[in-house]
Amino acid sequence: MPDRQVTKEMPIGDVVRKFPETIPVFMKHGLHCIGCAVAAFESIAEGAAAHGIQVDPLIDDLNTAAQETKTE
Repeated sequence: MPDRQVTKEMPIGDVVRKFPETIPVFMKHGLHCIGCAVAAFESIAEGAAAHGIQVDPLIDDLNTAAQETKTE
């Protein structure tokens, strides 16, 4: 993926604000806490670990969603 805009170190809340099109991706992967208070400062990696989600496939899908919207 040439333009990785989303990294696992980014806070979930920042990603959702910058790329709202990623919300369905978080939901699909089982990370449903995108609107909770913790999401404001918890990184994607921390959230994924807390919910037993593999972070690398999640990051790939988040970047795909962010890239698709960027190129439309």
